[in-house]
Amino acid sequence: MNRRRPEPSLSRLAWLGMAGLAAVLYVLSPTTGRGETLVPEPDGYRMDEFRAPTPATLKGARVIDTAEAARLWRAKSALFIDVMPRDVKPANLPAGTLWRDKRRDHLPGSVWLPNVGYGALSAEMDGYFRTRLGALTEGRRDAALVIYCQTDCWMSWNAAKRALEEYGYSNIAWYPAGSDGWAKAGLPLERGRPVP
Repeated sequence: MNRRRPEPSLSRLAWLGMAGLAAVLYVLSPTTGRGETLVPEPDGYRMDEFRAPTPATLKGARVIDTAEAARLWRAKSALFIDVMPRDVKPANLPAGTLWRDKRRDHLPGSVWLPNVGYGALSAEMDGYFRTRLGALTEGRRDAALVIYCQTDCWMSWNAAKRALEEYGYSNIAWYPAGSDGWAKAGLPLERGRPVP
């Protein structure tokens, strides 16, 4: 007796096709192995959307995790530079409106140089960043610096790149997990005060 196999339904075929396509896309997509998409390192600076996934690399810098940041911090073998932006008082606030800066908690002993991580810096902000780094390192371009802000924040990536490529610092560690990763590890934070 010659029995014919039943033909699969169109919905079953469609389902199998979609599952196969999803598997192919998953295999071909660039990931870190943890399901995160790899972000390519751009040639220049990030100019907008600063709170977004960052690259895993920064050419010329060491990229460090929380364990390495904590080791450097405990050994006091690097200067930690927080580049988290500072909220700017809106120019159009009605007269008499009270303005308070948003609190910034960062790694203890860090120096907060706010707003130096934008993709394009004004001449004034560029001078501020360059001058403060020079004073903090006593002009030593080989001083060990750890630059950070928050997780998924391009400000620290931009600032570290600028310190390397434009200012000539050669011993830069970029800490992409920043204060968020530090706090998540149960490490202490302190209230930051911006350096004028």
